[in-house]
Amino acid sequence: METEQIEEKILMALEEIRPFLASDGGDISLVSIENDKLVKVQLHGACVSCSVNQMTLKSGVEMTIKKYVPQIEEVISVDP
Repeated sequence: METEQIEEKILMALEEIRPFLASDGGDISLVSIENDKLVKVQLHGACVSCSVNQMTLKSGVEMTIKKYVPQIEEVISVDP
């Protein structure tokens, strides 16, 4: 899969996740994709200070992104 396709599929995954985050007053955006394996995202709104944001990141965001792009090895959240 080429980098452009990877980015497109990751954005599709984030669109799938977004309504769940929005229901809690949060949002997510793609920051970067490194070596077609590491995805950096930024959490916004209530997700920034949420005590379960790492669980959400791993069990929700990372799992959904890997469903769309299995070659992704890790998803991390970066500060603004």
